[in-house]
Amino acid sequence: SKLAALFDHPLYNIPIPEVTEKDKLFVVNPMEKFSLRSSGSDEWVSSSKAETVLPTGKTAYDTYPTWLKFHVGINRYELYPRRDPLMPTLLRDLATQRIISSVQKSGGTQLKLIMTFPNYGQALFKPMKQTRDQETPIDFFYFSDFERHNAEIAAFHLDRILDFRRIPPVSGRLVNITKEIRDITTDKKLAKTFFISPAGNVCFYGECSYYCSTEHALCGKPDRLEGSMAALLPDKTLAKRRSWRSPWRRSYHKSKKAEWELNPNYCAQVRETPPYDRGHRLLDLIDMTILDFLMGNMDRHHYETFEKFGNDTFLLHLDNGRGFGTHSRDELSILAPLRQCCSIKKSTYLRLQLLATQPYRLSDLLREALATDPLAPILAEPHLRALDRRLGKVLEAVGRCLAG
Repeated sequence: SKLAALFDHPLYNIPIPEVTEKDKLFVVNPMEKFSLRSSGSDEWVSSSKAETVLPTGKTAYDTYPTWLKFHVGINRYELYPRRDPLMPTLLRDLATQRIISSVQKSGGTQLKLIMTFPNYGQALFKPMKQTRDQETPIDFFYFSDFERHNAEIAAFHLDRILDFRRIPPVSGRLVNITKEIRDITTDKKLAKTFFISPAGNVCFYGECSYYCSTEHALCGKPDRLEGSMAALLPDKTLAKRRSWRSPWRRSYHKSKKAEWELNPNYCAQVRETPPYDRGHRLLDLIDMTILDFLMGNMDRHHYETFEKFGNDTFLLHLDNGRGFGTHSRDELSILAPLRQCCSIKKSTYLRLQLLATQPYRLSDLLREALATDPLAPILAEPHLRALDRRLGKVLEAVGRCLAG
């Protein structure tokens, strides 16, 4: 396995700083049992009345469902550890656990559902909108593109191969629209949008600001539909997150350009502006830029961080459905932060160089990682080949900075 060899490489075994209590998202008393409170959110609360006597040899932590162990493991430095023993179980849960509730997620431009499991775990379901080999039309603006379920799955694995580990776990899943959405939803607005198509397939379209109409309905075959299931992060009432507008946000206007596209010295301005004027925030943003360039995602207008950790923590790479839309073109403007600031973390640069070598070729690693997903193959071959080409362009950009 090339992946196993990669994760054994010294560059993937650089230790993170020691994690103290204040570096943990949640401080949990390992002797205290947690009871789950069904309150419409995935909220869990410490229960002082819970039985303190547990089966022999088990701590309270051992009794937690996998999603809760994932939440408890989040710290200032990583969303999940490199060698996370929970990961295979968590991905399997997302793909196989019984769905007991499906409701539409509010907000956002396109239809997404929140699905709940019997152990109170929850996942964000993005349904399949187009086939693997359809490319985004060249005349489409980035903001009118479809969100792709397979892009969410591939982005999670790519982020892990780059050793960022800033995307919550995602698995593909084949869902039965009738039994796992229509028959169990309590969402009246969603329920009104189901119909049977002329071809006899079960369809629905939900309510949202784009692509929620009979013309853009999601239809099963006859009621089977592919989608991505992403583990939800802890409820915001328990772990507040802060949303930051990206300094290299696009204009989201058909003819206007953003300031960074017009001002060659734009990075100097950013470096003087908090939170980019200290710490590693700008370097973290450049990491995110490289991830986006590799998958061709132009739609990164905001990013989030956990509020508890202030400025000294990683960025969450959420919402990656607009990646992997084109393989025949490389959107160099995505690399603007790297090219304008001429800065990159040394560890990131060394790993990118490693991923450009034959034994650890990026496309081979991602192909191997994606082969384990229930919906494999996840990406068409041209997308995997494009990764190696784009990685070369990232290394070229760094080379120009070093030469300059």
